[in-house]
Amino acid sequence: MTIEALKTFFMWSSIINGGIFFYWAIFILFMPDFIYRIQQKWFTIPRETYDVVIYSFLGLYKIFFIIFNLTPYLALVILSN
Repeated sequence: MTIEALKTFFMWSSIINGGIFFYWAIFILFMPDFIYRIQQKWFTIPRETYDVVIYSFLGLYKIFFIIFNLTPYLALVILSN
C-alpha cells in the first residue's frame, strides 16, 4: 500500500468521522430535549445521568477521532511533502 493510498484513506476517514462528530454535536447543542425524549422511550435513566453519558461519549468520540483519524492523516501529509 502506498503512502498516497493511505493518505487518501485517512483523509476520507477524517471527513466522514468529522461529519458524524459535527452532526452529533449540533444535535446535542440545539435539540437536547428532543434527543432525551427519544432515548427515554428505550432507556429509563434520569436526565442528569443522560447528560453525563452523552457528553462523555461525545468527548470520547472526539479523542478517538483525533488519535485514530486526524493524527495519522496529518502525519502522512507531512511525510509526503
